[in-house]
Amino acid sequence: MHINNLNDWLPTTAKEISLRGWEQLDIIIVSGDAYVDHPGFGHAVIGRILEHEGFKVAILPQPNWKDDLRDFKKLGKPRLFFGITAGCMDSMVNHYTAARRRRSDDAYTPGGEAGFRPDYATIVYSKILKSIYPDTPVIIGGIEASLRRVTHYDYWSDKLKPSILIESGADLLVYGMGEEAIKEIATKLNAGINIKDIKDVLQTAYIASTEEDISTDSYKTVEIASHEACLKDKIVYASNFKTIEEESNKQFADRIIQKVGKSVLVINPPYPVMSEKQIDASFGLPYTRLPHPKYEKRGVIPAYEMIKFSVNIHRGCFGGCSFCTISAHQGKMISSRSEDSVLKELENIANMPDFKGYISDLGGPSANMYKMKGKDMNICNKCKRYSCIYPAVCNNLITDHKPLLNLYKKAAAIKGIKKVFIGSGVRYDLFTGKVRNISIANAYDEYAEQLIKHHVSGRLKVAPEHSSEAVLKLMRKPAFDLYHEFRMKFDKICANAGLNQQLIPYFISSHPGCNLIDMAELAYETKKMGFKPEQVQDFTPTPMTLATEMYYTGINPYTGEKVFTARDAKQKQEQHRFFFWYKKENHQWIETTLRRMNRPDLAAKLLPQKRFKR
Repeated sequence: MHINNLNDWLPTTAKEISLRGWEQLDIIIVSGDAYVDHPGFGHAVIGRILEHEGFKVAILPQPNWKDDLRDFKKLGKPRLFFGITAGCMDSMVNHYTAARRRRSDDAYTPGGEAGFRPDYATIVYSKILKSIYPDTPVIIGGIEASLRRVTHYDYWSDKLKPSILIESGADLLVYGMGEEAIKEIATKLNAGINIKDIKDVLQTAYIASTEEDISTDSYKTVEIASHEACLKDKIVYASNFKTIEEESNKQFADRIIQKVGKSVLVINPPYPVMSEKQIDASFGLPYTRLPHPKYEKRGVIPAYEMIKFSVNIHRGCFGGCSFCTISAHQGKMISSRSEDSVLKELENIANMPDFKGYISDLGGPSANMYKMKGKDMNICNKCKRYSCIYPAVCNNLITDHKPLLNLYKKAAAIKGIKKVFIGSGVRYDLFTGKVRNISIANAYDEYAEQLIKHHVSGRLKVAPEHSSEAVLKLMRKPAFDLYHEFRMKFDKICANAGLNQQLIPYFISSHPGCNLIDMAELAYETKKMGFKPEQVQDFTPTPMTLATEMYYTGINPYTGEKVFTARDAKQKQEQHRFFFWYKKENHQWIETTLRRMNRPDLAAKLLPQKRFKR
């Protein structure tokens, strides 16, 4: 598949617009990421969706916000609206480490070069466009806008912020995976409806000047505490989160309203889970799967290189991990592509000129949730659990791995594909520790064999995250014993097959509820496994997660119990340091710290060969 016609991409310049013979655009999508025409990049998906609906769409990637703002003017004024996304990541997560240090690179920019998007990009872009084109509607979306749609804790400024609609001045916010909402909005605007009168579209949020200005549609409405009340009382703010999360996890959610000053934030319920036909249509659009040619001399885009030969087979995640934003953005319910849709995309990849035969990932937010849903959807329709698998796998959940097994085998048989690897994280608690008859019925052991023998590129990543029972409970993760059981299974299958492969566990330090002793015990667990972590994730508070609310408020919103959290740089650094117990420069510190905490036994376990002066 060799593409060299500029018209194969959505236009990004006035010249490309004129090549199409267009005099004015209908819609301009502004993105903090470089333009990659691939279904893994949100701006490309929304652009292609709108193009398919017959609209004239252009992408304005990474405009310069520091000069005379000519980039924001070069494509002219769109007939309908500007759409804004900060990119595939929240711009602050993109820019800063967990220690709030500025990153020196940006995976979504050619050459990995930093500095091509502003902090709080959605707000900056929106304010600029509103100043230049005050009468043109501005609609914000993407993960940054989605997770900041209501009063939220912002780790980088260390304060509560109101809905991003307030700070950005945007007219409308689309949250979650916004294909259906943006189509409806564009259709209404095209029909001549004023943006101020579009108040009934599902999966959108807007600011009403008064409660009387709210749409009178028959949505059941729940009111949460005002922004001002949240500023005064952390317990009140925590109670808001519980309501928001429960509504996010329901099949049929209520509308949420929140007073902000004299105005009212209105968050309409989400669209129903995308059908197979709908998600297939989104992935089946004419993506080139390539970065725009304008970047050829600027170097590769690292994030694209990572997913260049990967395929996403579903959306959503019912894991409910307390530190993860996936369910808050993509939803708890799984929307799976058809087998035909996935195989067609794989065939397209196999025909790419630089494809060497290796698919880097055939997965999703979690690798093995494909085709999983409720047995009786009437039960799911009434459920508001944050997780379908924690603290135990729901009896109403279909956990059959046969559809995924069939997909793996058919994918591997495609001409030109030598190997299909699974790069996404695997939820081993879905198929480990089950009774034999259930394992057989759902092909658990067969899946484990197929995965480990044929789809591991030397290393399989899983995420136990911690060993402490108390911390795991706050993380909403399964007991660490289950990881050991899966590890034994992994080692046995590898040994029987003569394979030299590694199981790579991911862990988090400084998570709410975790103290130094917890970290020391986790370090000892890694030592017993013969595992020496090279890179470790330090907990980063991101908007709209339970862990972030515990970090900010110091309590568990669901129980009201106090939760210790490492907050200052020294505390976080000390927790992180335990991961590197094997480095000589840490030995004295570990011994001194554990003796001070009356745990010399733990010091002896970690450093049995070491003798220090008493």
